[in-house]
Amino acid sequence: MSLRKLPEIQAGRLPSVCAFEPDADALERWNAGLAPKAAADNTITILDVIGEDFWTGGGVTSKRIAAALRAIGSQDVIVEVNSPGGDFFEGVAIYNALRAHPHKVTVRILGLAASAASVIAMAGDEIEIGKAGFLMVHNAWVVAMGNRHDLKDAAETMEPFDDAMATLYADRAGVEKPRAAEWMDNETWFNGDQAVEAGLATGFLPADAVSEDKTKAEAAKGVNATRRIDARLAKTGMPRSERRALLADAKGGMQDAAPTVTHDADEIAALVSGLFKV
Repeated sequence: MSLRKLPEIQAGRLPSVCAFEPDADALERWNAGLAPKAAADNTITILDVIGEDFWTGGGVTSKRIAAALRAIGSQDVIVEVNSPGGDFFEGVAIYNALRAHPHKVTVRILGLAASAASVIAMAGDEIEIGKAGFLMVHNAWVVAMGNRHDLKDAAETMEPFDDAMATLYADRAGVEKPRAAEWMDNETWFNGDQAVEAGLATGFLPADAVSEDKTKAEAAKGVNATRRIDARLAKTGMPRSERRALLADAKGGMQDAAPTVTHDADEIAALVSGLFKV
């Protein structure tokens, strides 16, 4: 159990037709080249999208975090975070795993903790953020299809998840739940100073705690462009399989395999980014 008394989040899986993706704006702001300058043996890094990532074969899963916690064993844990978010349910599972750790958990937000990654960050007994870092909170979102009754059911299904997140953010910040719900409704971005002032972080990272791999950041631009398009297409209601087949064709890849990252990904993003208003 965490040293801090934190609420558990109960979240079952929605039907497979529903898809959760990283937020397109978060992907655009995410600098994938940021990493800890040094990491001790009791450190867990969360430096990718949350959940399995179709486009790279990577991603941070609850299974991986659980294995890391077992390897660390009975000692304090440092969790280094730089993530645009992703699968809400994987984020909740990671949060609950960290919350259940019997020793101190220190979360360090190196660059970005958005969406599902912000839920994970709340598991820290201490939460440190870089002054140039960001934390973003919003409501969980889902692609739902059907008649008005189906859509009403989908909205009702999402309500307890949003309520659980509002409870969590309110608990950490020491504010009333309606205030936290307002942050989520407005998709609120907190910079380092604002996160500490709001109570969503407990202090600042030392200026020399973060390093930047510019080569990695540059290499990630193409795949991030594809992820952003995928996220925006998802909000139009296009099924996941259809989106990915379309993007694979656009990039010259195979429909049954993850497309390779090519130099024209940003050009594809530029062509379609103006078509979807979210």
